[in-house]
Amino acid sequence: MERFKARSASDDPAFQARQAELIAIAEARTTRLAERKAAKAAEIARVEAERKAAEEAAAAEARARAIEERAAQKAARDAAYAARKARKVK
Repeated sequence: MERFKARSASDDPAFQARQAELIAIAEARTTRLAERKAAKAAEIARVEAERKAAEEAAAAEARARAIEERAAQKAARDAAYAARKARKVK
């Protein structure tokens, strides 16, 4: 019993130093984990923003193509109408 009492002194400077070191290691680990989570969240947000921008650009391009196609169809209709008109006038 005497050996146990002599060994378990929590006021021992070596014990306190080791405890402080373990606490510092645990805090550093927690900080690194939080930094990794923040970096991962930022990366996910960046990738999502890039994907959304790419989708919006593709949608805008598709709308522009559709407008061009409609304009070409209208020009073809107008040309056909003008040709019919020209044939009737003669």
